[in-house]
Amino acid sequence: MLTLALIITLLVILTIFWRLYSKRQTLPCPTWLSWLVELDNPLAPAHKADAIVKNLNLHQGMSVLDIGCGTGRVTIPIAQAVGPTGEVTAMDIQLGMLEKTKQKATYLGLTNIQFLHGEIGAYSLAANKYDRAILVTVLGEIPKQNPALNHIFNALKPGGILSITEIIFDPHFQSRRKVSALALAAGFAQKQTIGKWFAYTTNFEKPPSSPP
Repeated sequence: MLTLALIITLLVILTIFWRLYSKRQTLPCPTWLSWLVELDNPLAPAHKADAIVKNLNLHQGMSVLDIGCGTGRVTIPIAQAVGPTGEVTAMDIQLGMLEKTKQKATYLGLTNIQFLHGEIGAYSLAANKYDRAILVTVLGEIPKQNPALNHIFNALKPGGILSITEIIFDPHFQSRRKVSALALAAGFAQKQTIGKWFAYTTNFEKPPSSPP
């Protein structure tokens, strides 16, 4: 219990510092704090990697875009879920984070992950390519959110799912109302929300009738 209390206290202190700094500058979690984004927050079940993956309803052979993949906390179980016939594109603006994900994938013998260094919009992603796209506590770190979501919309197949996870402990926390407004403006339809206002995942669908 004491160890848990110390971890929670440390998380609160780091969150306050990070949130104050982030008001001046959009700042992704630095690589030296990668251990922090590895943790499943005990106070937020919707933030746990297995919960995020479960709510994606993945199948063998699917193609998934993980934007701001970090250390691969969610990337790795997604790659395992879609299997060798599937593909995961792991994107991050920090090489250090991508390297940590690569190390995990190599250790586990996963060969179905493609790595992209840069932010969303830096690459011309193929249209209608992905079955799923995820943003796990990343949306608030994207300076130009509307163009980013438009880019994701274009990259998803008709009927594809965009899954956005937010948690109040993240200094770039985005409210459900703001997330929904951004996604709907990009053309998505809201499907479901899991969790509470302070820690949730909302899934949005690219309409099946979207033109190819």
